[in-house]
Amino acid sequence: MRTGLLRAALAAALALAAAVAEARTVRWAASSDPNTMDPHSQNIGSVTMILQQIYDPIVGRGQDLSLQPGLATAWQQVEPTRWRFTLRPGVRFHGGETFTADDVVFSIQRALQPTSNFGIFVDTVEHAERVDDLTVDVVTRIPDPIIPNKFASIMVVSKTWAERHNATRPQNTRAREEMFTTRNANGTGAFRLTAREADVRTVMARNPDWWGWREEGAGNITEIVFRPIASDATRVAALLSGEVDFVLDPPLQDLARLRANQGIRVVEGPEVRTIFLAFDTSRDELLYSDQRGRNPFRDLRVRQALYQAIDIQAIQRTIMRGQSVITGTLFPEQVNGYVREEDVRLPYDQARARELLTQAGYPNGFQFTLDCPNNRYINDEQICQAIAAMWARVGVRAQVNAQPLAPFFAKVQRDDTSAYLLGWGVPTLDALYSFQSLLASRNGAQGDGIWNYGRYSNPRMDALIERMKTQSGEARAAAIREALRLYREDLPHIPLHHQVIPWAMRAGLTIPHVASNQPYMRWARMN
Repeated sequence: MRTGLLRAALAAALALAAAVAEARTVRWAASSDPNTMDPHSQNIGSVTMILQQIYDPIVGRGQDLSLQPGLATAWQQVEPTRWRFTLRPGVRFHGGETFTADDVVFSIQRALQPTSNFGIFVDTVEHAERVDDLTVDVVTRIPDPIIPNKFASIMVVSKTWAERHNATRPQNTRAREEMFTTRNANGTGAFRLTAREADVRTVMARNPDWWGWREEGAGNITEIVFRPIASDATRVAALLSGEVDFVLDPPLQDLARLRANQGIRVVEGPEVRTIFLAFDTSRDELLYSDQRGRNPFRDLRVRQALYQAIDIQAIQRTIMRGQSVITGTLFPEQVNGYVREEDVRLPYDQARARELLTQAGYPNGFQFTLDCPNNRYINDEQICQAIAAMWARVGVRAQVNAQPLAPFFAKVQRDDTSAYLLGWGVPTLDALYSFQSLLASRNGAQGDGIWNYGRYSNPRMDALIERMKTQSGEARAAAIREALRLYREDLPHIPLHHQVIPWAMRAGLTIPHVASNQPYMRWARMN
């Protein structure tokens, strides 16, 4: 009897030792923390980088961002306004619920709610309907040729779980609402949420039942511990000391030192994200300005003057240290619809800028506040400070208001801004996403102008966007080209650059670099 107990104890100890030996924890740091765990509340990279570890989308993407099977294994446009999705069998949520068509229908309906920031991905959807347990039909108001591209950004949540926790609609982050999905999650993804302490840490454990582990290229990570570390110096020190294994956003000034360290690997590549400045072109009187009864930004000559006062080469050289691609257009070449001939900047010319300001009635310039994040994009606050200094040389006095991600986004989403710096990624990899989100008039239609906080409005641009929504082939390409030309003529934004993204990790860790700047830990491997 005693021998049997000893054998059992020895077997248990060996099993535990083997499990510990196989444990592979990635300690990950970035400058900012997600402001919610709700899968349909905030369409922001700092949120989706965590949630895509936990939730699966309807349609997946590969490492090259091509469309791949996700929770849907197949899809087809069976009628001009009807798409059919065949769902993956045998999938369970982290809470144990069986995944069915009801969850997909519910998640699409949830993304359509007014408190969702994902409306741009379901803007043409009239309704979704269950055909059977593993088949969903999506009926659109108009023919939509890029529904699969959009559904690669719709994460699926358990219907019964959301109902049980009074979370049938997304959290209203604008109103600073607190609800169950703010700190809790229940997906079908590669990792399940085990701990969430806002601004401290988020812990995720490997989901051994995830369907994707059986596929080629799957990783071996067993746990993710994410920590927001706002200080650049502290993040780098944590990596060099071994306190963390992976830094998503190493500061550019430290890249040479990191590359020289034999225990650190730096990988980099272009990101599908464009950094630009936007202006309030709507109000009769500009907020946070010394101009009473006037809004200088409604005058094209003022916007052009500010554009031509920016020495973008200096920003690339000194602020970005060469880690950017200067642009004069709305999105980079990886996006369907990019036209190289329209990717042309206005020349840097301070004399011309002063001349334009005088023509517009501002010979002595004017004052306003420029809102910027200070922990979202690469050197975001430094970019704003440098541009403010350049504008000062032509008499325009911009007071930079730099804030962390959460209060910055809350401020601009309340339309409480005169001008702001924003970075824009394109998860659909299609031009419509940028035009519709950033430049469509805010007319109440689902997805139109959802990030157009300058309230730019041009009926000609709106008509071109409507053509992009329904047309295909050369007709659609022509609408995109014309819209890009109008973007250059109207100057609703001042485009700056596309980001080039470096990641830094310890030598024994491999995480495939993806142009979305989203580290997919399901593909990560640790020696």
